[in-house]
Amino acid sequence: MKRVGLIGAGNMGSAILRGMLAADYLRPTDVAVCDVSRRKLEELSRELPSVTYVDSAQELTSLCQMIILAVKPNYLRGVIDDIRGALHGKAVISIAAGWTVEMLEDALEGTDATCLRVMPNTPAMVGEGMTAICDNSTFSKEDFAFAKGIFDACGRTVILPERLFDGVIAISGSSPAYVFMMIEAMADAGVKEGLPRACAYEMAAQALLGSALMVLQSGTHPASLKDAVCSPGGTTIEAVEMLERRGFRAAIMDAMGACAEKSRIMSKQ
Repeated sequence: MKRVGLIGAGNMGSAILRGMLAADYLRPTDVAVCDVSRRKLEELSRELPSVTYVDSAQELTSLCQMIILAVKPNYLRGVIDDIRGALHGKAVISIAAGWTVEMLEDALEGTDATCLRVMPNTPAMVGEGMTAICDNSTFSKEDFAFAKGIFDACGRTVILPERLFDGVIAISGSSPAYVFMMIEAMADAGVKEGLPRACAYEMAAQALLGSALMVLQSGTHPASLKDAVCSPGGTTIEAVEMLERRGFRAAIMDAMGACAEKSRIMSKQ
């Protein structure tokens, strides 16, 4: 069993923490966390008191064998420079969007630390995350399998070549935000029709959850599942026609294209 350290306890870092502990992949005593926000650490310590909380990234790195860098991309190099002296023999996982393996290796140059690039998403918090793991890694086979187990415990994982990661960020890493917007819009429509807001949110969220499970479990093409709901001359086809008139699918594709392009730009900075 390795001791795992999380540098960064924001939305994604805390989601990974809660996910792997909820699945019992790691014991709380085998995890250490640090963050620049004392408030975040205090909140987590009340929820997960057996986890080790430390004041500095250097102290955390010295305590742990595997380090998950869960900080914003623009802070990543500074954090690596800060912990450089404690990186001997460590395995480093980065979840930073736009940070390629080459960029990680460059930042870690002069240390013997190994690195792995992954792209998770926030549903890891409830055990329903989707994580892409880059197949280009300097991790040992043992460390790679252990790291994969962390994210398997948080939901589903897929191993992909790095050339696909801009698309991964668009369709998986960032997509919970788009889904939350859709749930909000659906609920607002329900409220407009007279439904209580709490009921509208529950119904909209459950509709998306159930629909997603049908795609994953049935193996049926989404278009066929859609057709099965659209009765001739019925209510659903009226809604589908309006969505098509408003460019629903094109808007989603354009949004994900913009997300992927931003990732490509970040990778060149």
